[in-house]
Amino acid sequence: MDVGNPVLAPSRPASARSTRSEIETVSVNGANCTAADEKKQQATATDQEDTAPSSDSDIGGDEEQAATAPSQDDRPQFSNLRLLSLVLTVTGAAFLNTVGVQAAVIVLPTIGRELSIPDSRQQWIVSAYSLTFGCFLLLWGRLADVYGKRLIFIWGSAWLTVITIVLPFVKNEIGFDALRGLQGLGAAANVPTAIGILGVTFPPGRAKNYAFSCYGAGAPLGAVFGNIMGGVIGEYLTWKWVFWILGILAALVTLAGIFIISPPPIQNPNLGVKAAVDWIGGTLVTVGLMVLMFALTEGNVVGWATPWVPTLIVASVVILLLFVLWQHHLETRTTRRPLMKVSIFRNTRFSAAMLIMLCFFSSFSNFLIFATYFFQDYQGLSVIQTTLRFIPTGVCGFMIAFATGFFLSRVRGNHILMFGTLAFSVSALLFATPIPPTTTYWAYAFPAMILSVLGADTVYPCLTLFTAKSLPQEDQALGGALINAVGQIGRAIGLAIATAVETAVIASEKGVPVDAVGGEDLGKGDPALLSGLRAAEWSTFGMAIAAFVLAAVAFRGAGYIGRKH
Repeated sequence: MDVGNPVLAPSRPASARSTRSEIETVSVNGANCTAADEKKQQATATDQEDTAPSSDSDIGGDEEQAATAPSQDDRPQFSNLRLLSLVLTVTGAAFLNTVGVQAAVIVLPTIGRELSIPDSRQQWIVSAYSLTFGCFLLLWGRLADVYGKRLIFIWGSAWLTVITIVLPFVKNEIGFDALRGLQGLGAAANVPTAIGILGVTFPPGRAKNYAFSCYGAGAPLGAVFGNIMGGVIGEYLTWKWVFWILGILAALVTLAGIFIISPPPIQNPNLGVKAAVDWIGGTLVTVGLMVLMFALTEGNVVGWATPWVPTLIVASVVILLLFVLWQHHLETRTTRRPLMKVSIFRNTRFSAAMLIMLCFFSSFSNFLIFATYFFQDYQGLSVIQTTLRFIPTGVCGFMIAFATGFFLSRVRGNHILMFGTLAFSVSALLFATPIPPTTTYWAYAFPAMILSVLGADTVYPCLTLFTAKSLPQEDQALGGALINAVGQIGRAIGLAIATAVETAVIASEKGVPVDAVGGEDLGKGDPALLSGLRAAEWSTFGMAIAAFVLAAVAFRGAGYIGRKH
């Protein structure tokens, strides 16, 4: 969940502070490896997946399945050490993406003071990165599938390296925010491409399960590292070292990508096709997503009644609808390749997987955000104290990711999804119910942290592996981009809903209009603030239950997603 993670900075109501620190742990999907002996058995397994017991699961039909078989036969044979090195290299993309967000959030107030950025605009230090990341995923995913996943992965990592190292030398707000946006552009290139590389390297089976699960471990590990690094550097060094260390790590990933990821054995036939990349569709979906997420992000800052906010939301829906119509036109009436085949969404199970991702990522992200507000704003804990309370999510997430790789081939997909969504819903419920706030952390917050990452690191690898198996080999990077983009949209929508609910409850408790609710009036131990935070967690619980219901209904009878056949 880059499942792996990808994120927009949480925003408080119009008059609220915008400098609250956000501690998030984002999980995506995973990777490890062991498998040279399974590749020879793959050629006949493509059309026999247990996850496809009916036509509902046969994404793309027999024609596309047949098209993938040659590419599976042509997979180069690598040693286990080489495969392990490859998995660790691409896992670095999820790790860097999470570190880049987490560490920046921790030192946000310090950067704001040094660059003279007002509180009301400091959120853009994080939002600029998240906005470009979420909006360019689909375009980069298609570019990777057409021009080569290795090329785009290395390019994205190198771009991230250069921008990150240069960033601390910028001394003004506009330039700093612009470079943060360019950082997100690099992450949008290598995160979905990393998933695509895993998808085409490993045939279905045990090795692929562990590969995708290990990739998911990179995000929680990055969250813990980013939180600790940001806290320690913010306390003892200049904030600039946050970006310089991140730049060094990105350089290592770039070099590893050059030497570890092998060039494709056969030149991509799409390179010679005129208009191989649908630039019209890429422009429409990128602009549409950017307008939508900008409006959702700013709506909680300037107020939803501000005229341009609903106008932008309507405009984004129109642009995205034009994108869908254009893709349908290319797919059904021309021989040109669309950016994304919209016919894939006719499959009930695939569409449900995207909806589950949207609901679950929304709820998981919101849980972490409002738990952060509870610790920092209501309990008055410091950034370091809050960081320590989130460490279990990263440590346990790393271990759970590997356990998930084991169960993917032994437990049916619907059972994994139902277990994960239900486990997470309990974590949200623990923060939503009126447990006395003086209760010790170990009695309810600690189990909530464990359950949250237990849900995330079972659901994300399962959905990502299902997506990879549902798409042909030539669309693997696009699949990684799609599931990450859906998660980012879900996060933006869910945060907007939860913040609106929180604000409405606080306003009701205080007997003031909604637009009069401000962060400066919500101090430590404020009962109205506690009620608002609990209401937000109830909305989070509702989204998690929606994901559970979707998994129970749409994936009923699903087979073993992690099996070869």
